[in-house]
Amino acid sequence: MILYPFQEPTLYIVKGMCILDNEGNRILAKYYDKNILTTTKEQKAFEKNLFNKTHRANAEIIMLDGLTCVYKSNVDLFFYVMGSSHENEVFIRIVMSQPMQ
Repeated sequence: MILYPFQEPTLYIVKGMCILDNEGNRILAKYYDKNILTTTKEQKAFEKNLFNKTHRANAEIIMLDGLTCVYKSNVDLFFYVMGSSHENEVFIRIVMSQPMQ
C-alpha cells in the first residue's frame, strides 16, 4: 500500500525564473519547462498574478498555479524562482542564494 505518491527525483528542479520591477512589469524571465506557461501571454499573466500576491506579503514562499515560488525583493526589484509543486522549497531557495558567476 502506497500512502504518499512520490515523484522521481529530477535534475530539473527549477521550472522558471523571473525578475520584475516594482510595478510588476517583466525585466527578465526564463522558463525551462516547455509544458507549463507555454506562451508569452500565459507567462505575463502568471507573473502579474504572482506579483499581485507577493509584492506586499512578508513571506518568501508561495504556491501558485501548481508551482512553488520562492521570492525575494531588493529595493525596487522582485526576484522569483519557480519549481514544481512537489519540489522542496529549500532546494529552490538554494538556487536563489547562489552568487552570480
